[in-house]
Amino acid sequence: MENRRSRRKPGTAQAAAQAVPPVKKFKKQQSRSSKGSNFVIQGSILAVAGIIVRLIGILYRVPMTNIIGDEGMGYYSTAFNVYNIMLILSSYSLPLAVSKMVAARLAKGQYKNVTRVFRAALIYATIAGGAACYITWNFADFFANALFNTPFCVYALRTLAPTIWIMAYLGVLRGFFQGHGTMIPTAISQILEQIVNAVISIVAASVLFKIGMDSNRVLDATGYPQAFGAAGGTIGTGAGAFAALLFVVLLFLLYWPMVKRRARRERSQRADSYGTISVTLFFTVVPVIISSAVYNINSVIDNSIMAYGMEALGRGDEFLALWGIYNNKYMLLVHVPLAIANSLSSSLIPSLSGAVARKDRRAVLAKTGLAIRFAMLIAIPSAVGLTVLAAPVNNLLFSGSNNAEAIRMMIVGSSAVIFLSLSTVTNAILQGINRMHVPVRNAFISLLLHVAVLYIMLMVFRLGIYSMVFASILFAVFMCLLNAWSIRRYLKYRQEIVKTFLLPAVASAVMGAVAFGVYRGVTMIIHSNAAGTVLAVLAAVFVYGILLIRLRCVDEEELGAVPGGGKIISILRRFHML
Repeated sequence: MENRRSRRKPGTAQAAAQAVPPVKKFKKQQSRSSKGSNFVIQGSILAVAGIIVRLIGILYRVPMTNIIGDEGMGYYSTAFNVYNIMLILSSYSLPLAVSKMVAARLAKGQYKNVTRVFRAALIYATIAGGAACYITWNFADFFANALFNTPFCVYALRTLAPTIWIMAYLGVLRGFFQGHGTMIPTAISQILEQIVNAVISIVAASVLFKIGMDSNRVLDATGYPQAFGAAGGTIGTGAGAFAALLFVVLLFLLYWPMVKRRARRERSQRADSYGTISVTLFFTVVPVIISSAVYNINSVIDNSIMAYGMEALGRGDEFLALWGIYNNKYMLLVHVPLAIANSLSSSLIPSLSGAVARKDRRAVLAKTGLAIRFAMLIAIPSAVGLTVLAAPVNNLLFSGSNNAEAIRMMIVGSSAVIFLSLSTVTNAILQGINRMHVPVRNAFISLLLHVAVLYIMLMVFRLGIYSMVFASILFAVFMCLLNAWSIRRYLKYRQEIVKTFLLPAVASAVMGAVAFGVYRGVTMIIHSNAAGTVLAVLAAVFVYGILLIRLRCVDEEELGAVPGGGKIISILRRFHML
């Protein structure tokens, strides 16, 4: 309607703009605002799914830990270090790369090239996923014995090998949907994957643990129950990935006819060759692979340094149990709020890529600032909450074990949430603006500093597992500093401090005091750790939310950018808080 009116009334652009009624101008601005904040909405959807996935992960890790013990979880974590690296080399970068390439072509209306990107990505997934599966299966003995000095993790490693190939195809399909601006298929498939993973992992770990007990008796040996139980847990990982793949394939088959119709209606007859697209895909994937590999290979290096270092210090018998606690209690809780940063990153990259393709610098800067702010609004209170409620949360979740070490790790290392979240989002920003090599360089520098710090803390200061805690935090700090410098250099971006960091920190401090007070008050009256923890968390969420509004850290427009924001706004208005 607006376009027709402007055609009927010739004149200057200013006159045409004045001819638009104020209500329509407002609606137009609102529409632009909603489009600009779409990545926050999609990121929020994925974040909710990520939190659900993490919570399911916590829930099934608890019975698994009770079944196979901290030593068995040590084997499980060690196998996953190799699995994660192989996943990075084969498919971890595919959702990001495919979504980035699809979004850039959709922004230019190149629908034929979208289908070609998808087919080229499938070929890549077949080759890379198959190669990673082959290496993991055939070199499992080398990884278990020579690299980690943990021979019994070989069973879990071989069980994980086929999952790598499945995840390659799953990555392509998730990236395809993300590139179209929807995170819902990824979100639902992640939840389905984790539910199947949880059920199968517990059942398989229990069955194989009992088989391991029989093997111990027959072979007059030790370690088989924990090793077989860890392998049972990895069977669940493969079953979950396969269930998610079937779900996403079904959605894709329903959606593909529309994609083909759009490609046929495209007026332009020019389409990039598969060779050109494959080269572009390769040069999009490889920097992300290198960056992610450097960023995550520290887990493999850390595992090796800690295993051999603890043995050299005469504490080799303690290592597996402490490694299991570090990965499956401390880091498990740290990764719950970190899921939000990962989700924002997944939605931010295609959104930024589209803005870059349109040469819309204002949108790039706005999305950059908003992503960092939203990440910090979650990460800072999460770190404070995990500090003040470290004992209640660990004792609630892992009630069947001694949690003294896990509680100490959380109190000492909860700040990891802030720095890991910030480094994850800033990585995504640099990748989204096509500076793919920069996170690689920054991660490599941070890795060198991290390894040096870890070795000194372990072998000189003899801090044991806390060497790992401190060194991991410092790695993320180094990444944050280097990424911040790079973003400022390439975007001329100046980070806002007060609303992004200071006000959330003030609100989080008050929130932490309230949460601690509520927990102590409830447990003194009814002597229930579960009731005290739940009520303390609810009080913390309520107080933090109110403080964000009262301190003007979040405004009405930003609330409207998140799912359910309209309802939140109406409630706040009812109580005269906006």
